[in-house]
Amino acid sequence: MITFDDVVKVYPGGSTAVDHLSLELPTGKTTVFVGPSGCGKTTSLRMINRMINPTSGRILIDGQDVAGQDDALLRRKIGYVIQHAGLFPHRTVLDNVATVPMLLGKSRKEARTAALGLLERVGLSAEFASRYPAQLSGGQQQRVGVARALAADPPVMLMDEPFSAVDPVVREGLHREFLRLQKDLGKTIAMVTHDIDEAIKLGDVVVILRQGGKLAQIGTPQELLDHPADEFVAEFVGRDRGLRSLSFDTAAGLPVRPLTADLLLDEAGRPVSWGDGEPTGGTFTVEDSLRLVTDLAITSPVGIAVRVDANGKADGLVPHHDLVDHLAERRAAK
Repeated sequence: MITFDDVVKVYPGGSTAVDHLSLELPTGKTTVFVGPSGCGKTTSLRMINRMINPTSGRILIDGQDVAGQDDALLRRKIGYVIQHAGLFPHRTVLDNVATVPMLLGKSRKEARTAALGLLERVGLSAEFASRYPAQLSGGQQQRVGVARALAADPPVMLMDEPFSAVDPVVREGLHREFLRLQKDLGKTIAMVTHDIDEAIKLGDVVVILRQGGKLAQIGTPQELLDHPADEFVAEFVGRDRGLRSLSFDTAAGLPVRPLTADLLLDEAGRPVSWGDGEPTGGTFTVEDSLRLVTDLAITSPVGIAVRVDANGKADGLVPHHDLVDHLAERRAAK
């Protein structure tokens, strides 16, 4: 657990970056700091590994004040991922990842063997090991940055806008990779982002800061969307927070209608198009979110979302008016 105990950071000249911040980042979970520019989110992150020291207050990791620990030793126990990956340009991908294990006393051979395993874990094959950072795409560089941060198997990881420098398609893939890794590893992660959608998607806990480093609200994504503390939080999470909240409920309980002759299927029962040749516009499974089903029903040329099973075989239809009724019942039940 990471604890902020009445932490204040005032820079020379009197500018307050963090103002009496008290909160706890739970062990094994991802906590995302988000807020407008100048709200102190990156300053808060960097105080955890003492790249910045607080003016007053304490930051503790598992009950131990970081102020009483050697800077170098502290940072070797904390993984750190930054925007643009921050790789050593003159070292190969393999040696970038092996850097920290070697600093911790592993032999070159041991460190490189472990590094190969980590590259595979973040979705990069062995053929990338001998390349240099300049030979990689932005998304590949970020994967190497995550692998390097994981190399010493740190219990804590800090991530400073790790996905902001890549295009939306690559970012979506990195998000999936991150969620998969975190599910497997269960690290205590503190992340900074300027993107509220990213915070809601990746965070178990979201910390919203106001200008001047004041805490506006902390809670799960669902809590922030359903019960914003004030108008500032409501504005920040967006006017469409009702739609975003649908991301946290699956389509498992959604009533479906039987297939009709209007939906054309291939030999395996997979949907091809509607009878007039219009595409189905995508499909969903019981594990997908209500937000996806809503989007499919809205964008469908016939106003119907098509459900499929694990093999892609169509097994039910959800007309938009049935979806509206279901969402109304869902809201009334809260």
